[in-house]
Parts: sequence; C-alpha cells; structure tokens
Amino acid sequence: MRPKTIAESAVTMCHLMLPQDANPAGSIHGGVIMKHIDTAGGVAAIRHVRGNAVTASIDRLDFHIPAKIGELLILKASVNGVGRRSLEVGVRVETEDLFTGDLRHCASAYLTFVALNQEGHPTGVPPLQPETHDERRRMREANERREARLGGKKG
Repeated sequence: MRPKTIAESAVTMCHLMLPQDANPAGSIHGGVIMKHIDTAGGVAAIRHVRGNAVTASIDRLDFHIPAKIGELLILKASVNGVGRRSLEVGVRVETEDLFTGDLRHCASAYLTFVALNQEGHPTGVPPLQPETHDERRRMREANERREARLGGKKG
C-alpha cells in the first residue's frame, strides 16, 4: 500500500450550536460534542483508508471549556498513527464566537478506528508518512498510546 501523508486525510468540520444541542443553562451537551468528534474522526479515518472504518475506542476525551448556544463548533481531525488494521485519529475542538471572532479550545480527543473490508472484516491500513517534526512527534506519541492500549489488553 502507498504511504499517505497526514494532510491527505485531515478534515475540518463546522457546526452551529443551537438550542436543541444545549442544556437549560445554554451549555452544549457533552454527548453532542462527542458525536461530532466521532463523525470528524471517522471522516479522517475513512479518507486515510479509502474504505470503511469504525470506531473501536475513545482513548481520551478532555473537555476544557463549555461550548455555548450560538457558537460555531470547529472540529479538526487528523490521523496521528497507524497499526496493521487500526489507526489513531486526534480531534481538536474549538469554539468560535461569530460576533467577535474569538476562538477557544473546547475539547480534545484520541479515537481508534479499525479499517473494514467489504465483508466487514478488519483489513490493512496504508502506512503513514509524516512530513514535519510535529507530525513525527504526534506519530511517536500515538505509537506509545497504542502500546499502552495493547499492553492493557494482555493483562
């Protein structure tokens, strides 16, 4: 399989947060943000494998600040690392105040996806070709998280 760059599968998605997305205090439900994280991560994973990829786990999801009604939720997803049949996608969530343009870091997550063939069985994932120092660092950290995950399954 041809190695792919991180830029080839990276995605930015935006969603306007509306009253149905929020609690009575006007803060967006964590589950709504989680759904958008899973969607953005899935798009990046599918772009990388150019086939089906399904969520296997969310390693970490940290909420930093609440998102509010009327803000734009901006999700930036990219592949951090790959295994033989799985890949890790990092998603950064920001909110934008549309009236002021202020951007705030709302949440971050790491998700693992498994590539599936047309019969629904796990299949190979193209290698990742990092191009920058930051991409190589993110790939190294993704491999460390993968080793920790696999080590946890053996115990």
